[in-house]
Amino acid sequence: MQDDSRSIPQSLFAFAIFYGGMVCIAGVLGNKQVALGPLAVEAGIFAFLLLVVVSSAVAELHGAGVANRLVRIGFVPLIVSILLSVIVLAVPAAPDMDPARADAFALMMSGTPRIWFGGIVAYGVSQTLNVTIFSALKGVEGSRLLWLRAGVASALSQIVDTLLFVSIAFWGVFPIGQLLLGQMLAKVVLSALLVPPLIYLFVALGRRLDARSAVAA
Repeated sequence: MQDDSRSIPQSLFAFAIFYGGMVCIAGVLGNKQVALGPLAVEAGIFAFLLLVVVSSAVAELHGAGVANRLVRIGFVPLIVSILLSVIVLAVPAAPDMDPARADAFALMMSGTPRIWFGGIVAYGVSQTLNVTIFSALKGVEGSRLLWLRAGVASALSQIVDTLLFVSIAFWGVFPIGQLLLGQMLAKVVLSALLVPPLIYLFVALGRRLDARSAVAA
């Protein structure tokens, strides 16, 4: 009989795959700024908010230690995707490729070492901070509400993410004060609006997946 004592919970397996995909796509989506009423924000925030929700859901279901390991494993697809982008950009385009399309690809996928380094640092610090705050608030009397813990952790971690990334990537290149304030405001508002309902959705989905696998076993 197969020993399932060390098997990965189905929710953790599914969330880990989803998490890796969001890590990779966030940088691509960040090439577009979107207008949300009076707010302007880079579109990568939607993928990053999903990263926040998934890591918080994993912390809720499987503990902060497992969630932090998920965050650390996330460095692998993030760094590999950057290295692949550098390699693909260095390889000449096929002669019959539309020049306009090749230029657009290079413009969207290229980045400076400071931008790539800023993204890596901001990801690691902000996601770890999110898990830490989310888990710490669970032990604070009156702060056990899932939506409140997730929203507060997301807002604070996104402020740190913006501060780190913008400072590392653009300090000395142009004035960053207005960019910092605008991005922080937009991310706090989106965290308050989107994270609370999403955390309930992901935690419920995770519990359903684990209950189904337990019945099947």
